[in-house]
Amino acid sequence: MNDTIRACLDHVRKPARYTGGEYNAVCKDKAEVDLRFAFCFPDLYEIGMSHLGSKILYGLMNGMEGVWCERAYAPYVDMEEEMRRRGQPLYALESGDPISEFDILGFTLQYEMNYTGVLNMLDLAGIPKRSADRRELRPLVMAGGPCVYNAEPMADFFDLIVVGEGEEVMPELLQLYRRAKREGMDKPAFLRAAAQLGGVYVPSLYEITYGETGAIEAIRPLEGAPAVVNKRVVRDFDKAYYPDYFLVPNTEIVFDRAMVELFRGCRRGCRFCQAGYTYRPIRAKQPETLEKQAKALIAATGWDEVSLTSLSSSDYPHLETLCESLVDYFEPMHVSLALPSLRADSFNLELVQNIQKVRKSGLTFAPEAGTQRLRDVINKNLREEDLLEACKVAFQAGYNGVKLYFMMGLPTETDEDLLGISQIVRHVIATFREHGKNKARGVRINVGISIFVPKAQTPFQWLGQITGEEARRKKQLLMDSLKIKNVTYSIHDYRTSFLEAVLARGDRRLSAVLEKAWEKGSRLDGWDELFSFDAWMQAFEECGIDPAFYANRSLEKDEILPWDHISSGVRKEYLYGELEQARQGIATPDCKAGCRNCGALCLTGGKCDV
Repeated sequence: MNDTIRACLDHVRKPARYTGGEYNAVCKDKAEVDLRFAFCFPDLYEIGMSHLGSKILYGLMNGMEGVWCERAYAPYVDMEEEMRRRGQPLYALESGDPISEFDILGFTLQYEMNYTGVLNMLDLAGIPKRSADRRELRPLVMAGGPCVYNAEPMADFFDLIVVGEGEEVMPELLQLYRRAKREGMDKPAFLRAAAQLGGVYVPSLYEITYGETGAIEAIRPLEGAPAVVNKRVVRDFDKAYYPDYFLVPNTEIVFDRAMVELFRGCRRGCRFCQAGYTYRPIRAKQPETLEKQAKALIAATGWDEVSLTSLSSSDYPHLETLCESLVDYFEPMHVSLALPSLRADSFNLELVQNIQKVRKSGLTFAPEAGTQRLRDVINKNLREEDLLEACKVAFQAGYNGVKLYFMMGLPTETDEDLLGISQIVRHVIATFREHGKNKARGVRINVGISIFVPKAQTPFQWLGQITGEEARRKKQLLMDSLKIKNVTYSIHDYRTSFLEAVLARGDRRLSAVLEKAWEKGSRLDGWDELFSFDAWMQAFEECGIDPAFYANRSLEKDEILPWDHISSGVRKEYLYGELEQARQGIATPDCKAGCRNCGALCLTGGKCDV
């Protein structure tokens, strides 16, 4: 750490975010590596250090001979101010070196509201933001993460984008880059070669044209680029790389615990859920593998909690056996288990109580919609009776509180559907009054409500978001109905959700808006205290772009979508068929009831661990 960095740290609120030196951090001799990679997370340290994908890739790349992967996170405004005032460029935490000196900068796009954070980090590093303005091979700026299934608003800023899972494609890409350095390959030649790797998208090799209505007219690949980039998947998840250590943070982070990944994918098919489609097909690990990984992580970190993660943890076929074994091993060490993503229709109180012998946590369920009709539309496949039965069992066992998550503005939603949320809450309270073990303590219900955002690669990708006026009306209706004793609630800000929808369904023309918003001070837009809706609206106006065109407009069936050249494996025809089922209010049984031929199986040679 140089003197300038130290001087910056004397004037910031949380210096531990910027010091590096974490337990298990990897430091290598610069003279012994020929490729330096900066893993860049466009959000604060507390968020980035909680991200499982970055932990996996950090261990994977640092396990490669001759490769050194370091980390950089977005600084908070106080640190950014000090860095700019003192002329300190954005640096990597392991070495303290400016990331502009690295071979590759890899950004993860976890959330649309992080996009201006990418631009700010590049600017802090002194690196031109647009790919076209970076003529040399070094530094190469790339991206990955869930948002790349429509990365078009950010496409002009990246040299290449990895679509899908990185465990296999990243070593291939790094080896190609090392060869390019040895052979003196220029940037255009390298990008053409990279485009031939499965799962690698090179935006500059695609020409986008627009029609008179503003919709896309054509997406044309150039110079041998594939017409469609198919995502990469790890076929044998049980044998996939997984680190036997995590970095132990210097300060409190959002998820401060060890994590093991039960499986990838989800069999449920909720029509609003992007992850449920883009992570298909389902691939599970054997209990023995998970036990080994959990034990190794606790030994290497000293954490006192292990989280068993997946999109729907209760769907893991060996869950009870695994939990019993881990509890027997970890309980004497005072290490607890956490089991997020439990569904009410598969709630198992004995299992929950068993894993919470060391530390008891709260219960969270996500009905998503207030009526069965609307739950069928979104394919939630959850009955209110299942929810109330889960609450009954929990209350009888001594729980006196529960968190419930819903969405507002779902397709076909009526006022009756919306008011159904408060009805469910009242029914949960009535269940506690009848069955609660600790009635004297009273019941506590926490309700969280988000605004529906249509996402690429889902059945609802063709549908527009509700308008701001309608959102305000619905919000007031919901607030009035939730004035219930012992109930607290929070409703997500529509303005943030609106911008998220714009970026989620946007095209390359939004790059100018992103730059303009950044120039007006936008960065870390996911943080309420820093988000400026006015700055964004001014940016849209100055660029001559109507954001409602992207957020609120319903798309035609045969319209070329900005992401049509990116494939998650799930066929577009299948997604539209699910939309038609939604319009008719017909639910689709989950994958365990039988394969629906979504298309994802082609990525794994016909294997899906349902």
